[in-house]
Amino acid sequence: MRIVFCGVGALGSTAAIFCRNLNATLCFVDFDRVESKNVLAQAYVKQSIGKNKAEALKLQFQNFYGVKAESFGVKLVADNVEALCGSADLLVDCFDNKASRELLSGFARKAGKPLVHAAVSGDGTFGIVRWDERFAPDAEDQPGQATCEGGEHLPLIGLLGTTLARAIQDFLKSGMKRDAMVSLNAVTPTAS
Repeated sequence: MRIVFCGVGALGSTAAIFCRNLNATLCFVDFDRVESKNVLAQAYVKQSIGKNKAEALKLQFQNFYGVKAESFGVKLVADNVEALCGSADLLVDCFDNKASRELLSGFARKAGKPLVHAAVSGDGTFGIVRWDERFAPDAEDQPGQATCEGGEHLPLIGLLGTTLARAIQDFLKSGMKRDAMVSLNAVTPTAS
């Protein structure tokens, strides 16, 4: 089983941590670098600052948990989506922009790959976990809008990351595709 996490910022890194016990090869795709502000809202340690996020997460998995993972420190684009995602048994979208989500969704649909999305609202009041067949990405309020900087929405990120990890686990165990709406008041299943 090969699970490819596309985007390992706040949601992707948090969910991946809770998938470390799976009998699967975890692969991380992200071109961005860890900045000091990321340490408060993302699953990175101070020693990762300046490193590529995918590579830093891979090293943390190996050093902290003894779990091997793969990393690809590149931006997912039309020219490399097949090479990076073609061997995946499950795709996980934790991107923070519409264009990347649409690219991944288009590939998954064409290739017949299962894809689960996770997203947090720009104001940090709610998040969703939704399988591709029921997902429509929306545009950011502003291009490059940050939603998870400095730990501001950490409790919501934690709930959403664990809900995503559970959706992944349920899919691997039984094929169930569970969607959820997450807020600080509740985690509400919305479909399966």
